[in-house]
Amino acid sequence: MLKQILIVDDEEDVRAIATLGLQMGAGWEVLTASSGAEGIALAVQHHPDAILLDLMMPNMDGRATLQHLKQQPETRSIPVILMTAKVQASEQYNFHDLDVAAVFTKPFRPLTLAQQIIDALTWH
Repeated sequence: MLKQILIVDDEEDVRAIATLGLQMGAGWEVLTASSGAEGIALAVQHHPDAILLDLMMPNMDGRATLQHLKQQPETRSIPVILMTAKVQASEQYNFHDLDVAAVFTKPFRPLTLAQQIIDALTWH
């Protein structure tokens, strides 16, 4: 089944590499947003199967974006996977209070990204 993934990341190269990996690795349709606000608007409009959300972004960070997504009935049920470069043990426990399906570390391997998403969301 063709999945649609929304990537929300302020870094253009991360969006490009992730898009390429998901299209080549799984043939999925990929939407991209460069900010939390743009990501929320696209999520409401397209209702993707999953959202890859960068934690560290200017203006509206990943936590604030996630909060908005979980408050809106249209986007509440969409699984969100956080992407972050910060995963020290001290940071790890901070993610337990967030309603996310998984936390992926950056840099990720583009060609295994689709399989990581499949495994995290049990899409077998």
